Parts: sequence; C-alpha cells; structure tokens
Amino acid sequence: MAPYKILLADDEAALRFLLTETLAEEGYELTEAEDGAQALAYLREQPFDLIILDYMMPERTGVEVCEWLRGHANPNADTPVILLTAKALDKDRERAKAAGVTQYIVKPFSPLQLLDTVEELIRRDAR
Repeated sequence: MAPYKILLADDEAALRFLLTETLAEEGYELTEAEDGAQALAYLREQPFDLIILDYMMPERTGVEVCEWLRGHANPNADTPVILLTAKALDKDRERAKAAGVTQYIVKPFSPLQLLDTVEELIRRDAR
C-alpha cells in the first residue's frame, strides 16, 4: 500500500522540518509549502490524504486556504484539515470551524500529539 500523502503548509522552516521528520519516520509522505499561495498551488494539482495548515501564513492564511478548499472544485475538497495556531480565542476557533477545518490545534503542541491526531483523522477518513 502506498504511503499516505500529507500537505504541510507553515511559514516557519524549523517547525516544518520538525513535523516532516516526525511524520516521515512514521511512513507518511510529506509535501511542504511555505505559504498559503504555495499550498493552494499544490492543492489544485494533486490529491492528499490529510492537510496541515498554519493559521498565520504569508499570501493566504490557513483559514483562507481552507475556505477556498471547501468552496471550489478540487481534488481535496473533502480532505481532513488540521489547523495549527497560536490563536486560542473562541472567535478564532469559530472562524476556523466555519471555514471547514476538521481539527484545531493550539501552539505550542507536542509533535506526538499532532501524530496522534494525524493517525486518528487518516483512519477515520479511510473508513
């Protein structure tokens, strides 16, 4: 069976590196995007099993990417989305939920916590 494909979009190179290493060790295939525009380019072209977006990115925020994802015909319209963010206010959570975010994770977080969430969403989506 082919490895599950994950798009990871975050403007922090160090965090992308940490998460890519953590997820690749578990057998996931990662594609990295350093901003929202690059994430959209990938999302238009190829299907992913899971999408991880940072809330605050240049070009487009993670919420804006998710709004586009859910509102336009594309190969990832129904793909689960994890939003990583330092924004912990209820209004931010509500905006993310309205945009179609599947899971909201507040920074700082443990890479192992993220791994558990990734595994849960991929198993749930595979059913």
